[in-house]
Amino acid sequence: MSEEAKHSEHEHHIVSPKVYGAILVALLVGTALTVWASYVDLGVLNPIIALAIACTKATLVVLFFMHVKYSSTLTKLTVFCGVFLFLTLIGMTLADYISRAWGQW
Repeated sequence: MSEEAKHSEHEHHIVSPKVYGAILVALLVGTALTVWASYVDLGVLNPIIALAIACTKATLVVLFFMHVKYSSTLTKLTVFCGVFLFLTLIGMTLADYISRAWGQW
């Protein structure tokens, strides 16, 4: 095989089944925590805790099941830009919601 062909091939990272099992257990624990948090009255903290658990589970799925952790820098940058755009749009929506003059019309 020529030197050029070696550099053009992509290296594939093989993830062991133990890692997938650990991620599965972490996702199941996250699901159990979500269910537990839905039954406990934590007041204002309920949505914050639910979103924190959901973001943690989503991060695990993106990093390991979508193989972003082992991907190229360009793929990581693309995922980061997507998350940044999503958070920007959510921030703009919340800024509009907060800035309304509720009850004054």
